[in-house]
Amino acid sequence: MSEEMLQTESMADYEDQFDNANPWNIVSRYMNEKENLTVKIEGIVSGGAIVYLEGLRGFIPVSRLSLSYVDNIESYLLQEIEVRVIDVNQAENKLVLSAREILKEKEKQEMARKMSQIEIGGIMEGVIESLQSYGAFVRLSNGLSGLVHVSQISDKRVKLPSDVLTIGDNITVKIIGVKDGKISLSIKALIEPEEEIVENVEIPEAEEVGTSLGELFKKLQL
Repeated sequence: MSEEMLQTESMADYEDQFDNANPWNIVSRYMNEKENLTVKIEGIVSGGAIVYLEGLRGFIPVSRLSLSYVDNIESYLLQEIEVRVIDVNQAENKLVLSAREILKEKEKQEMARKMSQIEIGGIMEGVIESLQSYGAFVRLSNGLSGLVHVSQISDKRVKLPSDVLTIGDNITVKIIGVKDGKISLSIKALIEPEEEIVENVEIPEAEEVGTSLGELFKKLQL
């Protein structure tokens, strides 16, 4: 092998090593592979948080820190969180990260686990979280939501759920169906039917009936 070829291979190896060591290439690979990364919040600025990844300054928008509204972003300072790289632009010195994607996946997995534990016929406690014309949505004690259709609210006719229910009410419901990730609930199924009042009626014996009829005929003859 000639010296020129060796020099060419050495240069190629050097360039590969340089590319592999380039932090912008590394974070780009993280983004392409959707790798989960643990970072520490080093600072809080307007609109988000500052972290450092592979020596590069990264930014996490406040809307990407959580699945819900962040009321106090200062509480994240010096905390470690899991994130993914979602935008890389070396020319603009731009590195953006997000925790939302990971949190969404974990939430989905947790919901699937809870759904697998739901049993038809089971009885649970819950809180009414919204009322619609067709029924009431109930937040169950395990964090899942289900629907009580208007026809399952009472054994009596209910025109609108709001006529008999109020948002925030604590109720007990029975699980009557699970399909396509949706839970059907019933309040009516837990209402015990009213007991029928049974009158104690004494039935006279045949001889007593005959005697009564005989006396009636005698009176008619008189």
